[in-house]
Amino acid sequence: MCTQQLLPLPTHKPFFLSPIPKTSSFHKLNSTQNDENSYIHKRMKTISLEELPPNALRRKTDPNWRGGFSLGLDLGLARTGLALSKGFTIRPLTVLELRGQKLEVKILSIAEHEEADEFIIGIPKSSDGKETPQSNKVRSVAGRLAVQAAERGWRVYLQDEHGTTTEALDRMIRLGLSKSSRQGKIDAYAAVMVLERYFSTSGRDTELVLPKSSELQGKLRRGPPKDLDFYSDED
Repeated sequence: MCTQQLLPLPTHKPFFLSPIPKTSSFHKLNSTQNDENSYIHKRMKTISLEELPPNALRRKTDPNWRGGFSLGLDLGLARTGLALSKGFTIRPLTVLELRGQKLEVKILSIAEHEEADEFIIGIPKSSDGKETPQSNKVRSVAGRLAVQAAERGWRVYLQDEHGTTTEALDRMIRLGLSKSSRQGKIDAYAAVMVLERYFSTSGRDTELVLPKSSELQGKLRRGPPKDLDFYSDED
């Protein structure tokens, strides 16, 4: 297990690309944005889906591709559920009762331990697809996490989580979990639902969260260091 390096709270502001299109180029930013954001867009519009694809899309387009573990997050006011995807297996991982920097540091530590290289964060939306007051809070956490994740070459995506809590409860009931067990695990199972929805669309309905720093964007392009234990000498 790698030693977790505690990082200071990021000072860079995140840049959201929403949603990821089904073509290889991203949507243009709204023309009313300020000069700084317009300049960033000019630099960012050259980033294609092939350069920073989510793992689900890489798996869909390249059957020979290996690796790419995904950590799903269901962020709540008091608890955060985590789920993990390794290959085609998705399982509930844990529920964290942390907030702020402690939560973000713990999430990064878990990702490092589990060798995940992307975060799929559920963002609350209404039934008609509109964002809710909770959405802004999730975006704030996702933005801070994206800056620290980019230092390691890891990516952060947002995935619509509408209805996943209900789906999680139905799943646990079908599995025969007791009421008390369901109460303690529902957030982790909601994170499972987020990952399942992400993979069902091959990651095409996600939003990529990018730090504005060109240095961090470069680290995202390069990706995480290659795992020499995972790849053979021929790779």
